[in-house]
Amino acid sequence: MSAIDEPPPIRYTTTVRRPEELAYRAPDSITAAVRRTLRQPRFMHYNRLAVGVLLTNAGALWLGSGHPEWPDTSTLLVLAQANVTFAIVIRQQHFLNFVYWLATRVPTTWPLRLRWTVAKVYHHGGLHVGTAVAGTAWYVLFFASQTRGALRGGSPASAASLVMSYTMVLLLVGIIFCARPSARERSHDRFELTHRLGGWTLLIVAWINTILVVTAQPRTHSVVSALVTSPSIWLLLTATVSVALPWLRLRRVPITVRRPSSHVALVGFDHGVTPLVGSARAISRHPLSGWHTFATIPAPRSRPVGYRMAVSRAGDWTSAFIDSPPSHVWVRGVPTAGMAHVRQLFKRVVYLATGSGIGPVFAHLMANDVPAHLVWITKSPRETYGDEILNEILAVQPDAMIWNTDEQGRPDVLALTYEALRRTGAEAVICIAGKTVTWQVVSGIERLGIPAFGPIWDS
Repeated sequence: MSAIDEPPPIRYTTTVRRPEELAYRAPDSITAAVRRTLRQPRFMHYNRLAVGVLLTNAGALWLGSGHPEWPDTSTLLVLAQANVTFAIVIRQQHFLNFVYWLATRVPTTWPLRLRWTVAKVYHHGGLHVGTAVAGTAWYVLFFASQTRGALRGGSPASAASLVMSYTMVLLLVGIIFCARPSARERSHDRFELTHRLGGWTLLIVAWINTILVVTAQPRTHSVVSALVTSPSIWLLLTATVSVALPWLRLRRVPITVRRPSSHVALVGFDHGVTPLVGSARAISRHPLSGWHTFATIPAPRSRPVGYRMAVSRAGDWTSAFIDSPPSHVWVRGVPTAGMAHVRQLFKRVVYLATGSGIGPVFAHLMANDVPAHLVWITKSPRETYGDEILNEILAVQPDAMIWNTDEQGRPDVLALTYEALRRTGAEAVICIAGKTVTWQVVSGIERLGIPAFGPIWDS
């Protein structure tokens, strides 16, 4: 092999000393104490958004309770469906891509504190949870109002409508119960099935129930006119279109699979799609179950079409995929912007990745549109991920801080990150790692007054 063909060397980072700035000091003021409290996991932006939605709905309930005709079943139905519709739309791929696009229009000349807040856009799952819970509560009130009216003999609700309302409440409660963080971690497949099949069933029942309720109301116009002018119908139509869009683009596509090691499979796609930089998409062996999301990686420069994914061994599904790779997989919808897309809000960033976290970071490094510095903690990178990935990374990040855990053991992650910030003068840190490391880095760096971002369980 000639010198020209030799792969670029990896400059492994040596041990760094934890600076005094990273020592966790007791707050020296009320303001510092408040900031420290707000950086606890229970006060993350995700939970703040969820609580904000619930408080807004509680305010609507309080305002409505002063109305002489409250509770009006039609109003309760609209409020319930408005919340559930928003919970569905906020998860829609096209809508999320628009939200990320809009958030990253903020120029880097704006104050850092403002950009820091806008970059928390990936906590949008709090809106999904808040509106789903609020919508369920409104449906419970709607069903209670229907039942009370029927018992008093003054409600136009039919027995069929009451059964549909009761079914909807049970479905919503079941979906929420199976989507709890602990339940979702224990059984991802159950969460997926209840969310998908339960959600589809909920939409069907909601259509039947809404038509029954609208047509049962006293009216001076035709049934068609009542349906067309009903807000509930339009809300349901919006929710249905939002759910259907990704499945209208369901298709089975061929893939190529290379295994640099027993830990990683590099999956190649070439089916006429060029993903958004730093996006992710779900793949599955079967169209109705077993969907798993991976970051998209640009195709190598030698083959500038299609894209790649890095599938790392992390459970039964990924292990089976690596050991017995299929020739085709199912994809649906469009690739969706990922958390690290917020890089565009900053003048310079540090990427911290552990292990296969390099996948979501890779596309942003290759885009090279925001000055960045990579800190990568992994085991034997060249042996694990292969020459192709390593050479591409080192081509754009020749001074990357790479920590080989096989040779150097586990590092002080926070110290490594701070050292990279100090050396590069970056404005923010984007961390792609496991839950424990991510929270350690994000909370530790933000306590220093520096923006830091990392995926949460519901990103």
